[in-house]
Amino acid sequence: MSNREQWVLQFCHSYYGPFTDCARQYAVLFKNSGYKVATVYLSGQPNAEVEQGSASDEVIFLGYEPKDIKGLKLRAMRDLRRLTRQREYAFCIAHRFKPIYIALLATRLPVVGIHHSFGVYNRWNRRFVVNRFRKRLLLLGVSDAIRDEVRTDLRNWPEQRVQRLYNRIDLAAVQGDQVEREQAREHLGLPQDAWVVGNVGRLHPDKDQDTLIRGFAAALPTLPANSLLAIMGSGRLESRLKALVSELGLEDKVLFLGQVKHGRRYFKAFDVFALSSDHEPFGMVLLEAMAAGVPLISSDCGGAREIVAGLGPLFPLGDVQALAGCLQAVAGLSPQDLESKRQAMLTSLNTHYTDDAVRPLFFDLLQESGLCKLPHQVSCS
Repeated sequence: MSNREQWVLQFCHSYYGPFTDCARQYAVLFKNSGYKVATVYLSGQPNAEVEQGSASDEVIFLGYEPKDIKGLKLRAMRDLRRLTRQREYAFCIAHRFKPIYIALLATRLPVVGIHHSFGVYNRWNRRFVVNRFRKRLLLLGVSDAIRDEVRTDLRNWPEQRVQRLYNRIDLAAVQGDQVEREQAREHLGLPQDAWVVGNVGRLHPDKDQDTLIRGFAAALPTLPANSLLAIMGSGRLESRLKALVSELGLEDKVLFLGQVKHGRRYFKAFDVFALSSDHEPFGMVLLEAMAAGVPLISSDCGGAREIVAGLGPLFPLGDVQALAGCLQAVAGLSPQDLESKRQAMLTSLNTHYTDDAVRPLFFDLLQESGLCKLPHQVSCS
């Protein structure tokens, strides 16, 4: 292997929402690998916090507005082509379809495409693009559920070119950032003596807080005294969900916390974390709740099932009575049972969802795909 410096290009649509952390997750895989990482954000203005959070050797902000990158995105292609002429890159990691598309058309680099959502290849034109460039593409879904959907839509692809690589957290950093129960409840305005069901997510049909509220109402008579449902997040369904709470007579039992900055810091305020989503692609909030030692309940669908199965109860999507039963089951756990669950969650985190656990898997997938030649020190032989 040559001692010449080698670089990886990471290309992200934006840094909004979870995507700064997505960039971090892949950049840190190259620690001590012999590679350096340059992360490029297609949209969004320069931001020092994002630059630091990207954990990359270089961060580049192209600064486009969403309206500027519609259609063929020729300007963005020219910008990316110019960047790849300034330095030799071994390959490109691209998050979501638009960056994958631009990277394929603008460069000749092998591309590792990361898919974070369902329905990407429902459109024929997207299937056409990736089929055209299949020889230099490795596609990774963040859950088995996404991987399997992509394999179904791209049925002629060899399996080694469509794989799963879970999202992950910096466990020590997340746990170090989380505040203790009493302080978390004080910050969120929750009573110290309440038994609190927590939910975090947009107030959106995909998150199905309607079922969560109804399930909580059905379980309430048998839950501990002073039980509360606390929903952290904002969205277009807020008024409708509040109307449902009023209709059920739960105004003093269901709290809408709104958008909470750095919300994961306060997860220890919850006695149980309940996810009611419709086909959650993965569920980073579940990992953050696990890091806080909070028992889990989830709908039995999407990527969330893969995280929660064996650690907490699952209920069929939209099944109010089944959700109520899950809440009752967790409420009845003994202190010994709760501690056993905390240990099982910690083991699962360390085994499947940390940077150190995923790093060898990532380089194994690269090697098995034949997409690019790896230096010896990052091959997992």
